[in-house]
Amino acid sequence: MSLAVVNARLLDPASDYDGPGAVLVEDGVITLVEHGGAPIRGEQVIDAGGLCLTPGLIDIRVRTGEPGAEPKETLKSASLAAAAGGVTTIVVQPDTDPAVDDPAMVDFIQRRGAALGLVNVRAAGAATKGRGGSRMAEIGLMHEAGALYFTDGDHVIADSRVLSRVMSYATAFNALIACRPADPWLSEGAVATSGELATRLGLPSAPAIAERIQLERDLALVEQTGVRFLVDQISTEGALEVLARARGRGLEVAASVSINHLCFNEVDIGDYRTFYRLDPPLRPESDRRALIEAVRDGLIEAITSAHAPAPAEDKRRPFAEAAPGAVGLETLLPAALTLHHEEGIDLLDVLRPLTEGPASLLGLEAGRLAPGAPADLVLFDPGAPVIVDADALRSKSKNSPFDGRRLQGRVARTVVAGRTVHAL
Repeated sequence: MSLAVVNARLLDPASDYDGPGAVLVEDGVITLVEHGGAPIRGEQVIDAGGLCLTPGLIDIRVRTGEPGAEPKETLKSASLAAAAGGVTTIVVQPDTDPAVDDPAMVDFIQRRGAALGLVNVRAAGAATKGRGGSRMAEIGLMHEAGALYFTDGDHVIADSRVLSRVMSYATAFNALIACRPADPWLSEGAVATSGELATRLGLPSAPAIAERIQLERDLALVEQTGVRFLVDQISTEGALEVLARARGRGLEVAASVSINHLCFNEVDIGDYRTFYRLDPPLRPESDRRALIEAVRDGLIEAITSAHAPAPAEDKRRPFAEAAPGAVGLETLLPAALTLHHEEGIDLLDVLRPLTEGPASLLGLEAGRLAPGAPADLVLFDPGAPVIVDADALRSKSKNSPFDGRRLQGRVARTVVAGRTVHAL
C-alpha cells in the first residue's frame, strides 16, 4: 500500500531543505519528495496539518539489559520507547551478558530486533573479548554479520598496544572504532568533576583533563593507523579543542555527545539527586556551553540519548554508590529541541546530528528525505508543550533526569519502512 504524507513542513538536513512539501512512500521506500504545494496521491493519505516531517532519528548509543539483565530493559521495551520518541534506528551497545563480541551475538541482537517489527535494531560489536581490554574480538566476522562499529563502551582500553592492534585490524574493513576518552587512573572511582562543587558535596571526583589526556593518546594511535574513529560522548571544552586540531590535521575523526551533557551541568546534582549520576559525570556550565557551540558549528556528528536503564534499587542509593546512567530514548527529540527554542540553533542544525550525521557516519541509507531512502519518518509538533513523567515512560527503568521538566516538541507519528509504529 502506498502512503502519502501531505501538507507537511519538510525538514531534511541532508539537502538543507526546510519548507512545505509532501512525501510518497511505496513498499517501505520513499519514491517521491515534492517541495512546495504540489499534490501527491497515495492509497493511504496522512494530512500532516503543517507539522514537521523529518527523517527518523538514529540513536547510536543505546544500552539494554537483553540478554542477561532483562529486568532493566528488553529489546522490546527499548524499541517501544524509541518508537514513541521518534527514534527509528537504535544501535545497541555490546555491554550485555554475554558481551556482543562474536558474530553469533550480533546476529542474535539484530534478528531479535527484526522479529519485534518496531524500529530498526542494529548492534555495535565489542572491540575486545568480553570488553576486557586484553584480547582483540572477532572484528572481521562481526563486521560481516552487520555490526555497525566496534567499542568497549564505558570500559577504556588502557593497553595502547591492544588498541593499536584493534585499530590496525579495523582499517582492513574500513570499520569504525569508538572509544570514550577517560584516563582510567585519573577517573577511577570518580562520580563527579573535580572542582568547588564536588569538594563541597564530598564526592569522589576526577579532573576534566582526564578526558583530554586519553583523547590525545587515542588520536596519536589514529594518526599512526589511519583508522576511522569516533570520540564517544565527548563532554569537555578541552577535548573539543583537541578534536578540532585533529580534524585540522586531516584525521578521519568524528564525535558524539550525550543529550544529557547538552542540557544539564554539575549544579543539577543539587542535593545528591542520583538521576544526575552519569558517566561521564556532568560538567561545569562552561563545558556545556562549549558543547552547544560545537553542535552549532557542526563539530559534532551525533547527538545520542546515551540510554542507560537502571532500576530504582540501583538508583536509590547514596550518590557515589548509585548506578550511573539515564534513560533517554523517549525524551531525546524534545530535549534536543531545547537547542532550538532556548539557544537559537536552526532546526536543521539541531536535527542533522540526529539524522543525516549518524547515518553518514555509519553508512546507513536512512537519515534523509530522498527517493530510494528507507521510509523511516517522524512527524512532530516542535512547539507542543511536554511535561516529562518518568512513570509514564515506556522503558522498564524510569531513571530520567528530565522527570518533571517542561519541554517542547511532541511526536505525533513514527513510521518505519512505511509502517506506523507509533501514533498519538
